[in-house]
Amino acid sequence: MITHKNFPTLETKRLLLRNVAMEDVDFIYKHFSNERVCEFLYDEELFTSKQDAIEFVEWNKDPEEKGYNRWVLVQKDNQEPIGTCGYDNWDKWNHIAEIGYDLWHEYWGQGYMKEALISAIESGFNHMKLNRINAYVALDNVNSMKLLDKLGFVNEGVYRDKHYFRGNYYDHYSYSLLKRDWDPSKHMKTEQTL
Repeated sequence: MITHKNFPTLETKRLLLRNVAMEDVDFIYKHFSNERVCEFLYDEELFTSKQDAIEFVEWNKDPEEKGYNRWVLVQKDNQEPIGTCGYDNWDKWNHIAEIGYDLWHEYWGQGYMKEALISAIESGFNHMKLNRINAYVALDNVNSMKLLDKLGFVNEGVYRDKHYFRGNYYDHYSYSLLKRDWDPSKHMKTEQTL
């Protein structure tokens, strides 16, 4: 098994977060071809073929070399993949990276993404040595905003025309979390009781 210094496999109470691999192609295709899952993802079109999923996996392989990753969120009790999250746009000089995440719609509102992000945030600060984690949220994505608020991210305002998608520009809220504002004990306790 390949070990990753900056993007290790992570474990939470209910989930295993492991770097995406070819074994995930079917799930990735199902996931990113679903309109509900992708409703607010304005940076890419819905997947229309397995080839799209293969390219996604290829793009995200070798995270240590490339400096970005995508973890697949796998339920520990039944080995079912239910979503993804990961880091992109890693500015190693300034210790900043952007986190992104998505969850299969049947699992919304059950605390899975909060659980995954607590672990991913911890990993970003400890393994990648980040000082700042950015997150960008479509203006209508209320659930994502609530999640970031719960995790202590600060809404710094609107990033205007962040994505050009299907002939339109879309504004996003720009969120950030600084290492000095992160209280792992508060969130780890929450994660234990999910």
